[in-house]
Amino acid sequence: MNYLVLGSAGQIGSPLCNYLRSQGHNVFGFDILNGENEDLRIHRNSVLSKRMSAADFVFFLAFDVGGSRYLEHHQKTYEFLHNNVSIMENVFHELNIHKTPFIFASSQMSNMTYSPYGTAKAIGEKYTDALGGLTVKFWNVYAPEHNEDKAHVITDFIQKAKENKRIDMLTDGTEVRQFLHGDDCSKCLYTLSEQFDKLDKQSEYHITSFEWISIQKIAQIIAGQFPGTEIVPTKQKDGVQRDKRNEPDPSILRYWQPEIGIKEGIVKIIEEMK
Repeated sequence: MNYLVLGSAGQIGSPLCNYLRSQGHNVFGFDILNGENEDLRIHRNSVLSKRMSAADFVFFLAFDVGGSRYLEHHQKTYEFLHNNVSIMENVFHELNIHKTPFIFASSQMSNMTYSPYGTAKAIGEKYTDALGGLTVKFWNVYAPEHNEDKAHVITDFIQKAKENKRIDMLTDGTEVRQFLHGDDCSKCLYTLSEQFDKLDKQSEYHITSFEWISIQKIAQIIAGQFPGTEIVPTKQKDGVQRDKRNEPDPSILRYWQPEIGIKEGIVKIIEEMK
């Protein structure tokens, strides 16, 4: 089977490509990090059209996004909105032309209308519904990252502990989140692609661990892997998700179960980031 992964160099796209290949499939990667001709903001990109025509299935993962620090500074800017609107307009246009089955990567923040990022994802969900695609909602998927500006909390804390033996937190750490290792996420996405024709496209598919953990506890687990590491919280509360707390829909558990616990997953990321 020929899979096209949009955002193939990202923290979800990269492990997904590896997993799809391990299952014997052909994978077309597409990511701006591969070169300017793979910029999804390019209007009527002929390279995208060619790859789309050769694909049997598309994973639409590409988005201008990063961790909470990145969103805090960028999601209210013109550039952030323009980048993501351009990406969606171009990709959905090609999906409409080629009629290729696809999965759109949304977020559990898509109902947080105060967030430009969440609102952009909500628009993507409407496009997906109109085209008969499948929306999945990610909850803090973590995998190795190399772009410090866009780093998410786990990789950010690992880098700080490794380099400085000090984890400077952006908040007081009391906020709770659900995290999922990239390998678990890859298996889930692959399973959904295999079941695509049988799935109720109107159901919600939340890809998460279904386990809550505080950011303070995440820092403690990481500090424990680097003896002598100091944890330095601030008095700030989370400004990205605020006090909004969703609960994941368990529909996905009929098809897939998470396997990698949070401590095991963090240790795996530390090893890979070496």
